[in-house]
Amino acid sequence: MRLIFLLVLVIGIGTAGYAAYLIQNQFASKDQQINRLANELRKTREQVVETTPVVVAANKVSYAHKLTAEDLGLVNWPTADLPEDVFNSIEEVVGNEESGPRYVKRTLEAGEPIMKVKVTDFGEDIGINTLLDPGTRAFAIRVDVATGVSGFLQPGDNVDIYWTGRNQETTQTRLVLENVKVIAVDQQASQDSQRPTVARTVTLQVSPDIVANLVQFQASGNLTLSLRGAEDSTTSGPIEVDTNTLIGNEFKPVEVPDKCFQSVRRGVELVRTEVPCD
Repeated sequence: MRLIFLLVLVIGIGTAGYAAYLIQNQFASKDQQINRLANELRKTREQVVETTPVVVAANKVSYAHKLTAEDLGLVNWPTADLPEDVFNSIEEVVGNEESGPRYVKRTLEAGEPIMKVKVTDFGEDIGINTLLDPGTRAFAIRVDVATGVSGFLQPGDNVDIYWTGRNQETTQTRLVLENVKVIAVDQQASQDSQRPTVARTVTLQVSPDIVANLVQFQASGNLTLSLRGAEDSTTSGPIEVDTNTLIGNEFKPVEVPDKCFQSVRRGVELVRTEVPCD
């Protein structure tokens, strides 16, 4: 009987020890999983980028469009790469009933951040004056098919300006201004026009002193526009061509000899006679 009791005790102790061993292994496995998850969470937190809500265009918005809440959306933008002068809430853009509407100054693509320079202030008219840079003026020149690049000019293009007029005894063409921005073609200031039209006037953005020069050039001859490439910022320097230079002739003034005359009155008639000059 004692032998059976001892056998049962040994089996019980062994079973308890094995159970404790299994439980210890399970706890060790759980500790490893917890440590692994903690490391993954720490790495994930280190990779988290701080963001700021930014108002963007929900779809493509055309020039002069009146902005509404339906045109806008919010995205989380990385704070470190946040553009300047953006809006952080749709209410900042659309305002309320008393603030007046905002209009789009340039075409916005879907997902493009709404910046203060791209929209008007509340209640501000969308006119050509909103497209001018500070310190510049709008100046319109007359053009036709030849002088207006066959109608391919659009607002936002840059052009060179050539003047053609009479200079003493010959016709002269001169490059008078380079890299001038076109802000309107006829009455169209939008950059969205896809079809070329033959314009009658082109409005340029120039400084006030250039306005006076262009007025004189336009009054004394013809102005012709030359379209520049989209990313061309090079300068050509002074360019001047006249008729004689173009055909290779050199103008030489003819020397006219001096003549002297003596006047003699004969009755009521005054007679002039050529005499040698002293």
